[in-house]
Amino acid sequence: MSSLIIALNAVFPFLFYLTFGYLTRIIGIVDEAFMKKLNQMTFRMFFPLMMFYNLYNREAGQTFDVTLVTVSAASVLVLILILFLTVPRLVKENPRRGVLIQGIYRSNFVLFAIPLTENIFGHAGTAAASMLVAIIVPIYNVTAIILLEYFRGGSIRPLALVRKVLSNPLILGAVAGAAAIILHLRLPSCIETPVSQFSSMTTPLALFVLGGTLRFSSMRNNLKYLIPAVAAKLILLPAAALLTARALSFGPLETFIYFTIFATPAATASYPMASNMGGDGALAGEMVVLSTCLSVITIFLWVFFLKSQGII
Repeated sequence: MSSLIIALNAVFPFLFYLTFGYLTRIIGIVDEAFMKKLNQMTFRMFFPLMMFYNLYNREAGQTFDVTLVTVSAASVLVLILILFLTVPRLVKENPRRGVLIQGIYRSNFVLFAIPLTENIFGHAGTAAASMLVAIIVPIYNVTAIILLEYFRGGSIRPLALVRKVLSNPLILGAVAGAAAIILHLRLPSCIETPVSQFSSMTTPLALFVLGGTLRFSSMRNNLKYLIPAVAAKLILLPAAALLTARALSFGPLETFIYFTIFATPAATASYPMASNMGGDGALAGEMVVLSTCLSVITIFLWVFFLKSQGII
């Protein structure tokens, strides 16, 4: 029973925030245009504060786990290579190829992994997850741009790519947090308090916005792509991640953080990126919607399994 309660406590807030956002739009209190503006504000203003504060407020003595970072980065790159070699053999259209590859490997790691880890492991979990975010997010961004440009038939401009990655608000927040750690900076309480409060607002607000932008009306035509892609993302990849973590003798916290890289739904940012880079925008949006909704169930079941088996 305790494992069930822990799983419920870890996942139910996500369902509540998503449903609240969805119903707010459906009943007409806000429209989709407002939600898109709010989403942009959350990404540019709130996420950097959360990234900064999670690192700034880490527990004393907590170190950067080089093994976890190395294995995580290598696993993502290996997965991309496997998908690059297999998906084009199964899907004929280039606009769909890039979208499906991106949708399978690129997860909503920031939005789901950090609060999930905090729900189970407390603040020590958020700091560790934030450190990994600073590495994984640039890999997601760079590889997604390269893949979409490749399948569009475009050219890759290295300087523009570097500039785009370095200007990412998540990276800027992580760099600021790392600088605060290295320089042993402490904010005055009159500043630290609002930064902390804004940081706490980020996840509920982002999930509320995500719920408010969910649409289910156009999935039928793409189900033959969506079903296998979402099954791979939410079932096969998490299982492979757990086997890898166990083989490497990761501890409970490291196992869970590594697991969340592959068990969380498709990144929300994959939709606008695909739409603006010659990909099948409708398929990308449907991948986000379907994987997000089903992940509430699959993550609950995974967390229940992990807790009941004593893995976390």
